[in-house]
Amino acid sequence: MKDVNGVALAVFLLFFVAVTVMGFLASRWRRADDALHLDEWGLGGRSFGTWITWFLLGGDLYTAYTFVAVPAVIYGAGAAGFFAVPYTIIAYPLVFLFLPRLWSVSRVHGYVTPADFVRGRYGSKGLSLAVALTGILATMPYIALQLVGIQAVLDVLGVGGSGNWFMKDLPLFLAFGVLAAYTYSSGLRAPALIAFVKDTLIYVVIIVAVIYIPMRLGGDGHVFDAAAQKFSAKKPDGTPVGSLITGPKAQWGYATLALGSAMALFMYPHSVTGVLASRSRNTVRRNMALMPAYSLMLGLLALLGFMAIAAGVGKGVKGFNAQLSVPQLFEDMFPDWFTGVAFAAIGIGALVPAAIMSIAAANLFTRNVYKEFIRPDATAADETRVAKIASLLVKVGALAFVLTMDKQFAINLQLLGGLWILQTFVSIVGGLFTRWFHRWALLAGWAAGMVYGTWKAYGVSSPATKHFGGSSAEIPGIGEIGYIGLTAFVLNLVVAVVLTLVLRAAKAPEGLDATSPGDYTADAGEPSIEKAPQPAVAH
Repeated sequence: MKDVNGVALAVFLLFFVAVTVMGFLASRWRRADDALHLDEWGLGGRSFGTWITWFLLGGDLYTAYTFVAVPAVIYGAGAAGFFAVPYTIIAYPLVFLFLPRLWSVSRVHGYVTPADFVRGRYGSKGLSLAVALTGILATMPYIALQLVGIQAVLDVLGVGGSGNWFMKDLPLFLAFGVLAAYTYSSGLRAPALIAFVKDTLIYVVIIVAVIYIPMRLGGDGHVFDAAAQKFSAKKPDGTPVGSLITGPKAQWGYATLALGSAMALFMYPHSVTGVLASRSRNTVRRNMALMPAYSLMLGLLALLGFMAIAAGVGKGVKGFNAQLSVPQLFEDMFPDWFTGVAFAAIGIGALVPAAIMSIAAANLFTRNVYKEFIRPDATAADETRVAKIASLLVKVGALAFVLTMDKQFAINLQLLGGLWILQTFVSIVGGLFTRWFHRWALLAGWAAGMVYGTWKAYGVSSPATKHFGGSSAEIPGIGEIGYIGLTAFVLNLVVAVVLTLVLRAAKAPEGLDATSPGDYTADAGEPSIEKAPQPAVAH
């Protein structure tokens, strides 16, 4: 059993207790007269201003798994892991074009989920259900991977990874038990409030790390020299271990993965939840202009992978888990008290997005499955009660998933999550600008993209697994290796376009569009917003 780092553990627990208290107190923050309303519990009253939204989206998108996995990929393979930096840079100008439109139409009609919008735009229960189930399916492994991040920290702290199955995972049970309790009580307000602590800690830790650790290792030059030396080594089959620069054969994969990931980022339900919780259309626009500051943080974070190599983390350890490279680097390089601060940043960085993700999945189930198909006459209070229970079940499912299945399988499913959620892009983003697509064509395109993408990913093997071993495969007609999700998206789009032409020619019924052109540009204070379904008034 690894020795427990008592000082680091004490600091970690101090921060964990502090955010737990904040999570429960959040129910009193901007409290509404009637909290039993999905706008209140699931969207924080749609009242968050620029800074709250910025911290919420940052806490939502930059997760513990990002903190652990991005440097781990760079630690293991080098330049390939840096795709995460350009994809976030691409994402924000892209979503600047359509997220304000989604906010406006959702605010006018009281939509809580992207599937709500699809239902209203196309008048199709089937297409709405497909979008909702895809969102839940893609979110579940994402929640599970936040647990992988917490487990990595607990293992390095010495309080996880040994003993019988119950004692080994007891800290994880306690952490997610607390998360479930304050999310049930406070809804989206809890992660919104805690996100201030989480993002501040992460910025402090990364800034200290990129200055302090290279000083201890002999400078940045030594860090890159050590990484270059590692990646110049050869595998048994003669191929390099990795590369500091993306080679010609990997450039299509790098570019398509960055573009596809950028397109998928704000298709995730938890991303949309953060946007719809904003106070106004301009709040969304300002945040899309401010969010690239997190890309700078991500670039610095990625460098920790090279620093772990230079520090000798895992060197000579047979079967060393690369996911532990950053937590182990922190323990080796930092004083014990600051190690506790760094581990708290990772741990809280798991709790915030896990809470938002579970709320977003619960909103989808409640609005687009329960109310649509099970109980159409459900009241606002009924919806809120069901959403609270659903959020608990989602967390329990994620916990069971991580505890019973191989971690590599969880990572592979998260890669599939991006592929799957990208297949909702045509229906959601296309619908924000045009009603030209036919609802049946969109459903067929979605099905084609899902089936093709899943089938191709199933056939990818890796040293760790026979199936779902990666997210890249040969692009048909081009012959280069590229991101499967983007190839599936192109197939999705082609099928939707061709079938729309056929169905329009056949004069197939198109469904009722509940929206109007003015809905997509409405802002807070305008008549269409003032007449919209309103949440309870906060005081």
